[in-house]
Amino acid sequence: MDRKLLDLLVCPASRQPLALLEKAGLDALNDAIAAGSVKRDDDTPQSEPLREALVTRDRRTVYRVDDGIPVLLVEEGLATAQVQGFPTA
Repeated sequence: MDRKLLDLLVCPASRQPLALLEKAGLDALNDAIAAGSVKRDDDTPQSEPLREALVTRDRRTVYRVDDGIPVLLVEEGLATAQVQGFPTA
């Protein structure tokens, strides 16, 4: 993802800056998705694994990136509290 674009992006709900989710966080999230335990904020299940994602500064919400395009819709956010073992730093 383009660094200039990333510097401009913020969470649509909290207005916190977003950063690329690192491999450990992405792996933990995808493991939980595979187990069927991850739901979006609109309560629909997230069934597809993520190849790339953005995380808020407080690491409470993740937004997926589809083909290089961030999906920054509040209802599409994924709460990290539902992911056991999600890295906090």
